[in-house]
Amino acid sequence: MRAAAAWFLDQRTLPRHETLKLWSKDLSDFLEHLASEIEQRAAALPKADVPARVAMVGVGEARRRLDEPQAAGLLGETERVKRLARSVVALCDHHDALTGARMCLACDKPLGDGRPTLPYEQVSPSGSAKVSGHIHGACASTGRPRR
Repeated sequence: MRAAAAWFLDQRTLPRHETLKLWSKDLSDFLEHLASEIEQRAAALPKADVPARVAMVGVGEARRRLDEPQAAGLLGETERVKRLARSVVALCDHHDALTGARMCLACDKPLGDGRPTLPYEQVSPSGSAKVSGHIHGACASTGRPRR
């Protein structure tokens, strides 16, 4: 879902209204599921655990975005759904931090399966923050990193 959300954020044209409704539902359903899972994982960690506390801030922001009413007009609604997509990307990253998972930034599949990897860094879709990590060597030739 992280890769799908990143793809949605990269789109430069407005989607059709019906398509946008489907994106909104899919992203919202996934956020609900992922927020609950992060809350459970964070609750099992010590109160002073920094990654857990940061993840809970992300969950709070995602829940605020889930509570936003549908926006007026196609442009307004697209911006609201983009905020949901940004929360999906963020919560996936928090989930990875809590579980220790390392994912390929290009294909969103786990690293560490024996295939060679390369370092990768790019500006994130949610602002000026840099996203750094690794990608599979084979993914480097596709030229399509997810972020």
